[in-house]
Amino acid sequence: MNTNASSSSRTTARSEARSAAGALPFIVGCALLGTIGVFLHEANADPLTATWFRCAFGLLGMSAWLISRGQTRFLRLTRSNVLWVLAASLLMVSSWALFFSAVERISAGVAIVLFHVQPMWVLLFASLWLKEAIGGQRVMAVAVAMCGLVLATGIAGHASDGSLQPAYWTGVAACLAGSLCMAGVTITARRLRDLPAGVLAWWQCAIGTLLLWIWPMQHGWPAWGMSWAWLAGLGLIHTGFAYTLMYIGMARLDTARVAVLQFVYPAVAIVIDWLVFDQRLSGAQMTGIALMSVAIGFAERVRKA
Repeated sequence: MNTNASSSSRTTARSEARSAAGALPFIVGCALLGTIGVFLHEANADPLTATWFRCAFGLLGMSAWLISRGQTRFLRLTRSNVLWVLAASLLMVSSWALFFSAVERISAGVAIVLFHVQPMWVLLFASLWLKEAIGGQRVMAVAVAMCGLVLATGIAGHASDGSLQPAYWTGVAACLAGSLCMAGVTITARRLRDLPAGVLAWWQCAIGTLLLWIWPMQHGWPAWGMSWAWLAGLGLIHTGFAYTLMYIGMARLDTARVAVLQFVYPAVAIVIDWLVFDQRLSGAQMTGIALMSVAIGFAERVRKA
């Protein structure tokens, strides 16, 4: 009996140590993603050009990751998964382009917050397409998140005085459309569970690079120099390096902790908006962000119960 208790204790200790080791790289990866607004601002490139650079340099970063792990053999697609990989890649590239378009019109912090409504879309899509039961508690979580979303957009504080321009609402719409695309990636990826996560990201970057290269070719490349450096950072830092750190962390963390720790991303983005761009959120917007965070965290716990 004591032997079993001792063995259980050692197993628990190893699990906790593994989780602790995974938390740091995951948090660092999320924090790096939170700085993406600075890179976009400094690069001063149009959304599709920025998306191409993210894909092209992200492809280099993800290739290095797969080579170092000896996983390049998984890049070969089969008849059963090629269409799903293509669909997930097109949705992801569309999501990036919509996000970059949104950041031109609203702050990166608000854009990232609005993108984090994506788990709610996943719940709805799972119910509509996969016929999974949502349940009353999840429905309530979705409703609370939607209320939080309305507050986070700033409509409560600005609609009455007309201070928000049409471009702002275009940015909000781009965020919501992008989050829908991201939710589609999540649903589609369920068909690709046998693929290592880095392989799907590699294909997303590869397909985006192939499809979008014509845009900068026709509309002109950014001036050589710092603009290229900032754009390269979108791929090497915010895709290759950040995703690698997050994959390392996710391999050692349970889903519940991932769901909570991922909010480091929007939190850092909001702080960056405040420190670098002097863009501060109103009390109503902060309340909306809190409501979204609580609702999504609650929905994740219910899903695991």
